Amino acid sequence: MIEKIESFLKRHAALEKEMADPDFANDQNRMKVIGQEYTDLNNKLPKLKEYLEFMERRQESSELLRSEKDPELVEMAKMELEEIDAALPSLEEEVKKLLVPTNPADFKNALIEIRAGTGGVEAGLFANELMRMYHSFCEQKGFSVEVMSTNYSEPDALKEGMLMVSGEKAYGLLKYESGVHRVQRVPKTESQGRVHTSAASVVVLPEAEEVEIEIDKNDLRIDYYRSSGPGGQSVNTTDSAVRIIHLPTNITVTCQDEKSQHKNKAQAMKILQSRLYDHELQKKQKEDSESRLSMIGTGDRSQKIRTYNYPQGRVTDHRINFSVFKLESVLGGDLDDFIDALSQEAMQESLRKAGEPSDDA
Repeated sequence: MIEKIESFLKRHAALEKEMADPDFANDQNRMKVIGQEYTDLNNKLPKLKEYLEFMERRQESSELLRSEKDPELVEMAKMELEEIDAALPSLEEEVKKLLVPTNPADFKNALIEIRAGTGGVEAGLFANELMRMYHSFCEQKGFSVEVMSTNYSEPDALKEGMLMVSGEKAYGLLKYESGVHRVQRVPKTESQGRVHTSAASVVVLPEAEEVEIEIDKNDLRIDYYRSSGPGGQSVNTTDSAVRIIHLPTNITVTCQDEKSQHKNKAQAMKILQSRLYDHELQKKQKEDSESRLSMIGTGDRSQKIRTYNYPQGRVTDHRINFSVFKLESVLGGDLDDFIDALSQEAMQESLRKAGEPSDDA
């Protein structure tokens, strides 16, 4: 562990040297990426240095016990050694967590894409509730939330929607929400009171900068058409809606919420950049299986991750077998229990993969 800490200290020093480069301020993207890593290391530094000082004091006290003849000094060394050994286990646990590498994507803004799945209109109603849930959760966390696009099959029945969440470590907080969410409840249209199961998919993407993803215009097919669905003036009367298809990957993005064709195109390009960035991340994760978390990894977007059971008022995350009995609160944006539990499991998984003992080892 001391070797890992020393490597962190060397990296911190290297970043300081890089930031002192006169040309550093000329590259805005480099400043942002390096600045985020430096801030992250800077926050970890005090605890890492505290651990090194502890280990140094422990070694000095141990040597004193072996070599010192004065009973009073021996007793002092013994007391200090006992004090250090009592505090060391909790400090070691803190340091282990700090030594888990931070994913650079965690610092990014996040795009949350929600699509209605199986279940017809009921699935669309549930998708709309999920969109409100994430909107509320992100606002409670102090993030800025923008509705990038929506497409409704009928009022309150969302076919698909996209939220842009801006704030420090937004993606890192939301990334484990990707997957299939199920709802079990009696639809309003059900006359015999039978419980139906419907589903919606959630995909959380890290926002990509233009410099990170280069898009060849020759790889794009851009279609313009009239907006559909409910709306105000100009909707359905002008070709303001935009569909962009990235031909090499067949990734398709549509935007129609804005009255301006130019604004819809800009929104669509931003979403496309993030989807292509995420496409590369997913490809890398599949190539390097060690980078994926076995239980809660964000790679399999078709995985059923959570069920919202209305009759029992229960919400269950199937990846970690974790349930809470406060469904209305969760749908109101109270996701902290799940976020904390998933983050803790991810931490333990990372420690196990790094060969460090975990809490349940």
